[in-house]
Amino acid sequence: MSQDAKQTVKEDRKLIRVPVDSKIGKVGITEEVLSVMAGIAAMEVDGVASINRNATKQLIAKLGMKSLAGGVKTTERDGMLSVSLNLNVDYGASVGEVSTKVQERVKSSIENMTGLTVETVNVSVAGVTVSDKKAK
Repeated sequence: MSQDAKQTVKEDRKLIRVPVDSKIGKVGITEEVLSVMAGIAAMEVDGVASINRNATKQLIAKLGMKSLAGGVKTTERDGMLSVSLNLNVDYGASVGEVSTKVQERVKSSIENMTGLTVETVNVSVAGVTVSDKKAK
């Protein structure tokens, strides 16, 4: 990889400073890594079938945005994080309950792992999934 290509990769990844007490140096984490953390936390909630990647790709195409980390977008503004997730829920699950649990789980997971403050967690239900067990 050329030096120019390496520089472009570094510029495309926004580092968010993590509040740690270190005398050696600073600690930063990319928005992409935070998105992965949020996605994993959301998948731990009963009723979440999957992260919807297709809705995100359609949104990216319409808005001309860069690729997002699989249906999850995390942004930072003035030291506060905002997380947006596109989810598929299991058929029969309460959308309201699942969404609220996802919001709570994502917020607590990111805050506990990074020390950053999560201001908002926006959940969009993009689809319903019928499991093989329920289909029979």
